Formats: sequence, structure tokens, C-alpha cells
Amino acid sequence: MDERNFFLTLGKLVYRLDGIYDAYGKGFKIGSPNLLWILYALNDGKGHSQKQICDDWAIPRSTANTIIKDLESKNCITLSQIKGERRELLISLTPSGKEYADGVLSDLYGREKEIYGEIENPEALLSALWDLAAKMQKIAAKDIK
Repeated sequence: MDERNFFLTLGKLVYRLDGIYDAYGKGFKIGSPNLLWILYALNDGKGHSQKQICDDWAIPRSTANTIIKDLESKNCITLSQIKGERRELLISLTPSGKEYADGVLSDLYGREKEIYGEIENPEALLSALWDLAAKMQKIAAKDIK
């Protein structure tokens, strides 16, 4: 396989996986795949800033802000000041938000657990993908300057 076919195949796989998660979210009446990923991020039991979520999940800030404001209006999240930060807020699930996220994600977690057991050396796979992402980021950074 040459580099062109490698990256073509990689792109197809990335978008296929994203499409699978998108279809899963639609099955739970989640209109935005970004909402699914924000719930996924917040459901780890930790607080996250909007910047952190946007950076980790490559979600545009305006999109994340719209979703976060909607979750806040539904009392699914709380926003609190981060010590030492003037503009960033800590986003955490409320008990009802946790219930909502669990309702959406528990079946997905079960399916992921089943598939995870079939992956040969998952840590090596993730390590290789992170390494590839870092190399691609360096190339992209050169073009931006």
C-alpha cells in the first residue's frame, strides 16, 4: 500500500467510525453528534472546561457553546468558576444530567466493552494513532504559519 491509499483508507475508517457513533446518537434522538461526544466527555465523573472539550474532541467553540447552553437550560450541567481562570468555567453534570448521560450512553458502553475484548493489543493501536495524529498536527502547523 502506498501513502495515498493509506490515508484514503484511514479517512474512510475515521468517517465510518464517526458515522456509526452518529447513527447511535440519532437512535437516542440526539440530533448532534457533538452532543453525544460532549456527554461522553462529561460522563467520566470529572469536570471539564469548554476549551478542554473543544481541544480534546475537535468541536468548534461556537458549537460547543450552543450545546452547553442548551444542557445548562435543561439543568443537565452546572458551570462553576475555575480557580485562577477568569474566562473558563468548569462544566459538570448535575444528577439529572448524569441520569440523562447514563441513559444515552450505557448501552453504548456495553457495546464498546464487547468490541474492546476483540481488539488485539488496544494500547498499541491507540499509541500508533496518537503518534500519527501528532505527526499530522506538525505538518498542519507548518502550513498554518
